[in-house]
Amino acid sequence: MSRIYTYYITLVGVVCAYFIINLFFFIDLSARTVHSDVLQGFLIGFGLAVVTAQIYGWIKATKVYGWTTMFGLGVPGNGMLLRAASTLLFPGPVVVPEEAMYWKTHTDGARHTLDGQYNYVMRFPTGGLPPNNAFWSLTMGDAKNHFVPNPINRYSVSDRSGLTQNDDGSVDIYIQNTAPAGHESNWLPAPSGKFILWLRVYLPGAAILDRTYTVPPVVKIN
Repeated sequence: MSRIYTYYITLVGVVCAYFIINLFFFIDLSARTVHSDVLQGFLIGFGLAVVTAQIYGWIKATKVYGWTTMFGLGVPGNGMLLRAASTLLFPGPVVVPEEAMYWKTHTDGARHTLDGQYNYVMRFPTGGLPPNNAFWSLTMGDAKNHFVPNPINRYSVSDRSGLTQNDDGSVDIYIQNTAPAGHESNWLPAPSGKFILWLRVYLPGAAILDRTYTVPPVVKIN
């Protein structure tokens, strides 16, 4: 969660609490006007809507190893509350799971903020690449979720990137600011500061749809 977003939610909560307390304890009810009632109703309603969507998002989100996803966003009948929650907590595209699934993280597996001053590796075990019937990609974004300029003009890696396997069939993706010696084919360039990762899987396989697939953690290395 970004600092600006945290400030925003805090401000909404404070404003909402102020009007509720002021309404019940400090306002002369006989002196109320339609204008003031409408204004207070709007602000309180807006605040409660944001808080409700935030709480619902926390309940519905799936979080593993720092990765966050939400299932069923585009499924008919799931309603506006789930979509509002996804906008606040997980601003990913709203599609049915059978079309695409998305995971986002700004922390490593130990819940420390991802930062380009450190080196990381994301290891997919043997046979553990994201199952799909189209393709998958791991995309880098800076703290504002913008593409990161880099010397090899690489902004994501995928099953079409020619990734090199280890001897046991596992695949390591090196996420760092400078090229990893001997592992350039598996390098996803990171900025010098904080960053965000997105994992996208298109036409996901059964293991993703039945929620048995686990996205591996991003691990900080020496």
